[in-house]
Amino acid sequence: MDKKEFRVLIKYCFLKGKNKVEAQTWLDVEFPDTAPENQPSKIGYAKFKRGEISTDDSERSECPKKVFTDENINKIHKMILNDRKLKLN
Repeated sequence: MDKKEFRVLIKYCFLKGKNKVEAQTWLDVEFPDTAPENQPSKIGYAKFKRGEISTDDSERSECPKKVFTDENINKIHKMILNDRKLKLN
């Protein structure tokens, strides 16, 4: 099973009124070979308690991607040639 399916099962446990330990025990019994360890804590019952009932992945901020292209290198090279005191951070 994938993460999404386990989130749905954990949401089911939450809506049935089970706590994290009961949900983990139920997952271990029903899906012994595939149930990930400590999954309710990772996904977070707190998320469901806050009212975030969606089982989709939440968006995460990512580091900006670094792009090294000939065009960017040439632009920086020209900037440095025009102003040799220019500092690049």
